[in-house]
Amino acid sequence: MKKILAASLAASVAISASTAYAGGPVVIEEEAEVVAEKPASSAGILPLLLIPIILCVALCGGDDDEGGSITPPPPPVP
Repeated sequence: MKKILAASLAASVAISASTAYAGGPVVIEEEAEVVAEKPASSAGILPLLLIPIILCVALCGGDDDEGGSITPPPPPVP
């Protein structure tokens, strides 16, 4: 009985050891995802930034008065 048990134990160890190392180690290499880069120009947003600046210059500035303010300054308090 001991001989059969020892023989079956040795056979199972030999079979499991040989199947565990069959084919060598498995190495999985991940491929890098290729993403198309956009050009670094800001031509699409440039008009959106310039329009408010041009409107502000046209509506806020451009006073032709040389005299200064309309109301006189308050008199000094002693």
